[in-house]
Amino acid sequence: MGTLTKQIYRYTHPRSMRHNENLWPYIKIQRDKFGAISELFYKNSQVPLQNLSALKGSYNGRVLLIATGPSIKKLDFSSIPKLPTVGVNGAWNLHKKVDFNIYIIVDMTFIDNRPEILEQIIAKPDLTLFTTVHGIIKIIDRFLLNNIKCKLIVIEDKCYKIYEKKISADDITKTFTSHQDILSLEKSDRIAFNHDIRTGIFDAGTVVYWSLQILAFLGFNTIYIAGLDMNNFSKPRFYETTDNMLPSFLNEKLHDIIIPAFTLASQALRNKNIEVINLSQDSAIPSYIFPKLDYRDAFK
Repeated sequence: MGTLTKQIYRYTHPRSMRHNENLWPYIKIQRDKFGAISELFYKNSQVPLQNLSALKGSYNGRVLLIATGPSIKKLDFSSIPKLPTVGVNGAWNLHKKVDFNIYIIVDMTFIDNRPEILEQIIAKPDLTLFTTVHGIIKIIDRFLLNNIKCKLIVIEDKCYKIYEKKISADDITKTFTSHQDILSLEKSDRIAFNHDIRTGIFDAGTVVYWSLQILAFLGFNTIYIAGLDMNNFSKPRFYETTDNMLPSFLNEKLHDIIIPAFTLASQALRNKNIEVINLSQDSAIPSYIFPKLDYRDAFK
């Protein structure tokens, strides 16, 4: 976005609104009565959105969430029954083996560096893509609005909502502990789990944490996760080679943020009678958080 508009924004808005400086004045939004973004305009053109509120509890039963750890290569997808299937980031490389119904992308670096994958994802009319306003902007700028055939749903980081003040870790403790949509907080005061994603999603350094909040909101009862390895970070993801692999920063967050967040998520989901099963046998996420099963046993 233009440097001049950034300067104007900074002079006319408090520092707590700085995360919006690349959006103003190009983005206009409307929210529904639950807090979800229901209308989005970019440079005066309306971006068609699906109604997030209408999707609350619209699914049930089992769902397969595919992440991108190298263990994916050990799975025979032809032996897995047909389930609603959710992909994140480069999981799309399996699209000839599985039919993705839902896709979730919140990593802007992925959008910048894997346009060939994004181009295929947005061309699928029966796929629903959950992404942020920043993600939608990047997709429109690169591919043009007319070329987006998939269904779009806007999701937001709870602490950095569009045109609202940033929420600090201290503010989370003061503001949200009494809200029914927040289960609890870890000692770090940086981690929470939101059962109603219309008011935002809590980040914990990995798209899988966003995905768990989304899938719980949608109503699924059992979540199978493939490719949740969280180790061997120096190795390529299942769809990469050593020549084209993007850097991973998960190792820096694993013990301080990711494992505590997944611990919280397991408690939150169990309280809602939602089961999570990790299909990665060698995952660094302990089995006391998400039980591990060989995929052949999981889908007998």
